[in-house]
Amino acid sequence: MPFMLAAYEISHDWEEPEDLHAMLQVLRAQRDDANVRRIRYAYYLAEKWHTGQFRRSGEAYIHHPLAVARIVVDLRMDDDTIIAALLHDVLEDCPDVKPEMISKEFGEDVLAMVEGVTKLRSTPQTDLTDRQQVAAETTRTAETLRKMLLAMAKDFRVMVIKLSDRLHNMQTLDSMPPPKRTRIATETLDVYAPLAARLGIWQIKWQLEDLSFQALHPTEFKEISELVAKSHPQRSKELDESILALKTKFEQRGMKIQDIRGRPKHLYSIFNKMVRQGISFDEIYDLLALRIIVETVSDCYVALGIVHETYVPIASLFYDYIAKPKPNGYQSLHTKVVSASGSPLEIQIRTMAMHEIAEFGVAAHWTYKEGKMQVDETKRLGALREQLFDWNSDQRLSSDFLRTVSTDLFSEQTFVFTPKGDVIDLPKDSSPVDFAFRVHTQLGMTLVGAKVNGLIVPLSTKLNNGDVVELINRSNATPSFDWLEFVKSAHTRSKLRGYFRKLSKTDDAQRGRETLEKEFRSLGLDPKQFLGEDNLQRVADSMDSAENATDVLAKVGLGLASVHSVVTKLRGTVTEHQTADRIEVTKTKEGKLVLVTSGLDNVMVNRSKCCNPIPGDEVVGYVTRGRGIMIHRKVCPNALQYASEEPERLIPYTWATDGSVYTVSLKIVSVNRTGLLMDISTILGESKTNVSALKVKTMANHTAEIDVTVDVKDTDHLSQLMTKISNFSDVISILRMFGRITK
Repeated sequence: MPFMLAAYEISHDWEEPEDLHAMLQVLRAQRDDANVRRIRYAYYLAEKWHTGQFRRSGEAYIHHPLAVARIVVDLRMDDDTIIAALLHDVLEDCPDVKPEMISKEFGEDVLAMVEGVTKLRSTPQTDLTDRQQVAAETTRTAETLRKMLLAMAKDFRVMVIKLSDRLHNMQTLDSMPPPKRTRIATETLDVYAPLAARLGIWQIKWQLEDLSFQALHPTEFKEISELVAKSHPQRSKELDESILALKTKFEQRGMKIQDIRGRPKHLYSIFNKMVRQGISFDEIYDLLALRIIVETVSDCYVALGIVHETYVPIASLFYDYIAKPKPNGYQSLHTKVVSASGSPLEIQIRTMAMHEIAEFGVAAHWTYKEGKMQVDETKRLGALREQLFDWNSDQRLSSDFLRTVSTDLFSEQTFVFTPKGDVIDLPKDSSPVDFAFRVHTQLGMTLVGAKVNGLIVPLSTKLNNGDVVELINRSNATPSFDWLEFVKSAHTRSKLRGYFRKLSKTDDAQRGRETLEKEFRSLGLDPKQFLGEDNLQRVADSMDSAENATDVLAKVGLGLASVHSVVTKLRGTVTEHQTADRIEVTKTKEGKLVLVTSGLDNVMVNRSKCCNPIPGDEVVGYVTRGRGIMIHRKVCPNALQYASEEPERLIPYTWATDGSVYTVSLKIVSVNRTGLLMDISTILGESKTNVSALKVKTMANHTAEIDVTVDVKDTDHLSQLMTKISNFSDVISILRMFGRITK
C-alpha cells in the first residue's frame, strides 16, 4: 500500500511488505505510544541500502534485519532498539552508508547501538598457515566480542539486538557450509547462550541452546526429540492430573491464581543432564514441571504452602529466589515434590512481573516511553556493568580476554552474600580471595582473613551457594603469591598478576638505571646530571608504550630499549660516530662471518658468548691473539675491561644487513598452569620465530621458568617478540640472558 508520510518521506510507489505489516500490527497491540511511522521509515531505508544484497540461502538480505527486529518486538523493546535492529548491518555491509547518516535520521542512541553490534573489519591475509588463520579468526572474534561487551556496559540494548541477530542466524543455519555451521553453533553455545542466561533472557537462551545442539549433535538431537515425543502423552496426562488437583486446592482455600500450566523441559537441558550424570533417558525422572503465576509476593508463599500440603516436598530441593534474587534480577520460588504417580514434579511459583523478568531478563526492565532503564532495575545489573568495564581494562591480549569471559561470565556460578545481604555471583568453587576482589580490588589487596557464616576459615576455602562472607583486612597487608594456586575468577588472577608484574617491574627499572649509570660513566659523564625524573619523562614521551620514567628504565633493564639510544636522548645530542676504519661483516659460502674493510681481508669474526650481541646492539670489536675478532656489546663487562686494559685492541664495528638470524636466550617467568607452554609456543609461532631450544622448570612458588633459545634478525625483531610475550597475562617477567663473564 503506497503512502507519503509527513515526517518521514517515502517514495509513492513503495509498498509495505506483509512481514513488516504483521510486525507493526503486533507493536500496535503491545503499546499505543509506538512511533510506527519512524519504525516504518527505518525499514524503508534499510531495504534501500541493502538493495542487491542476498543471503547465502538466496533470499533478499532485508529479510534478516526484519526478522531480527521482529524478535526484538517480541521481547517488547522500545522504538530505538527496533530501529537499530532494522539497521544493525548497514555499517558493516553497505559501504555508502556513513554513521552520520544514521545519527541524522534517528539520533545518537540508535547510532551507538548499530556501531555496538557492528563487527570489526579486518584485512584478509593470504600468507598465513592454517593454525595462524584460526588464531587470526579467534583474535577477530574476541576483539569483536570485547567491543560489543563494552558497548553493552554502556547500553544493554546492544546485546539484546546481538542476541536477536544470533538467534535468527541460528534459525537459518542450514544454508551455511558444514565447517562454518559448526563454528557458529559452537560459538553460540559457548558464548551467546550463556550471555543470554546472564542477562536473564530465557526466551532466547533456550532457543540458542537447542538450535546449537541440533547443529552440533544432530543424531542425539533426533533421538531425544523422538523420545520426548513418545513420552509426551503420558507426561501430559500426569501434568493435567497435577494441575487439576492444585486448582481444586486453591479454590478450596479461596486462593486466586492467574495461571498454572506445564513448563517444557528443553532438549539441550535433557541432553546435558544425561551426559553430566551418565544416565539414559529412561532414568530422567524430573521431566514434569509446572509454573504457577499469582498476583502478589505474599500469594507466592501462600501458594507454596498449599503445594506442600498437596504433595510431599523433596528435602533440600527448595530455593527462595524471591527473598534472595539472582544478580540478573530473576525471582521465583522453586520446589520439587513427589506427584501422585510417584514421579518428581518441579514447581515454580512467581508473580506476573517476576515472570516477565524471568522470560525477557534485561529487556523486561525497559520503559518504553523514555527508552531508558528504570533506576531501581539498573542497580540490579550494576555489578555486571562493573565487571564488563573491568574486563576491558584488565585484559591486554584477545586470548586473555576470551579466557576471562569464559571463566567469569559463562562458567557455572556460585551465589554468596555480603554481611549486608547483597548477593555476589562468582565462578563455582571460588574462594574468599575471589569474593574480596569481586567486591573491590583494594579489599583483595589488603586481605588477611575471612569469616564464612560467622566462622574464620582459610582463604583457600571453597564457597557454596548461600554462604555469608565477611572479610578481614589490614591496611599494610599485601597479596600472597600462593593465592594464584586456588583462585578461580580470571578477574582476580588478572589483578594478582598485575600486582606481581609491578613488583618485577621495579626490579627491571633498578637494573636499567644501573646499566645507564655505567654507560654514562664510561663516557666520562656524571649520571646524576642526566637521570633526573624530568629528563626520563621526556624520553618516555618519545617512546612507544612508555608512560613514565619507570617504564623507560624497565625497558632498558629488560633489553627492550637500546642503551645507546636512551643515553643519546638523555644527552640531547646525537653522538658522532667515527667513520675511519669502519668495518662491515659479510658471510663466506661456508656461512662464517668475516670482516671486510680496507687493508683487511678474510679476518674471522665471531660473536662473543659472554654477551651474544645481535644487529641493533651497540657493539665493539676486540682483536684477539690468533682467534680473529670477537664482537662484544659495548656494555659487556668484558668489553669494558678491555677498554680499560687494552684500548688499542678495540675497533669500531658495523653489522651487515644480509637477513641473517642470530640465536638469543630468553628467560620467561610465568604463573604455572596447564596449557602455558602451548600458549607461549603459539605466540612464537605467530611471530614466525624459530625455536632452537626450550626448557621448563617448575618452581615451588607456583611459577614456572622457561628458558628458550630463539633465532632473531636484530634487536627490533627481538623487542617485538619480547613485547608480545610480556603482554601475555600469565607472564610475570621476561629477560634476555647473556653468557658468563670470561675474564
